[in-house]
Amino acid sequence: MNAKRWDKIATGVLYTISGIIVAILAALLLFILVRGLPHISWHFLTSPSKSYEAGGGIGIQLFNSFYLLIITMLISVPLSIGAGIYLAEYAKDNWVTNLIRTSIEILSSLPSVVVGLFGFLVFVLQAGFGFSILSGALALTFFNLPLLTRNVEEALKTVPFMQREAGLALGLSRWETVTRVIIPECLPGILTGIILGAGRIFGEAAALIYTSGQSAPALDFTNWNPMDIQSPLNIFRQAETLAVHIWKINSEGNLPDSLAVSAGSSAVLIIAVLLFNFLARYVGKKLYKKMTSAS
Repeated sequence: MNAKRWDKIATGVLYTISGIIVAILAALLLFILVRGLPHISWHFLTSPSKSYEAGGGIGIQLFNSFYLLIITMLISVPLSIGAGIYLAEYAKDNWVTNLIRTSIEILSSLPSVVVGLFGFLVFVLQAGFGFSILSGALALTFFNLPLLTRNVEEALKTVPFMQREAGLALGLSRWETVTRVIIPECLPGILTGIILGAGRIFGEAAALIYTSGQSAPALDFTNWNPMDIQSPLNIFRQAETLAVHIWKINSEGNLPDSLAVSAGSSAVLIIAVLLFNFLARYVGKKLYKKMTSAS
């Protein structure tokens, strides 16, 4: 059997494996969407959840998910960009940077339950934040920071070294070269990674069970004072997110329509994560075309 025939066989095997994986993923997504979409309505998306009573929605949980996502990204994005710039542009190749990169790899491989328990011990108990949005956001920062840092570092490394030399030759300082030449060039990759990280955070549950809490107190959406406990903007209140709500419904089973609520919530969560992924691809392509056309 000649090399060309072996190449065709290997290619066919790879295509078959890829097709099986795509088929399994598509079947899983279709199963969730087919079961959940009939239960989604404006009332379901905006009304508060109910305990021991049918007809509740996911309005507060959905708001908590987006609000927690915003707080987490406000904390983790600046830290990850700073860490990525340091590792890619300023850090020397020695045992210290190798230790930092190894620590990032280890931290990125930790299970989310471990991150949640860490957040429970450090932020909920020791720092005294209690079960709150702030505790959940800080725990998710440790969960998301390694991935964002690696994304920023790899995006910066894709920029050719000649552009760094060109910036320095024009009289720019090293920091000005990074901020005015390198970051604009790799901005599509950085934004794509940030949006994908946001989608991962939005669907996280295990780390939030031990940090942001498992209850969704009633919120007064006419009160935007962040110091009021009933204000939606208060970061020290408990905040059950959509993913935690799905876990809680299926574990407790205290709702007469728990199957319908769980199916609808799962469909909303899947749609949101898919939108994050499509948005990342769209933004990345648009920015890449804009950068290439401008150059």
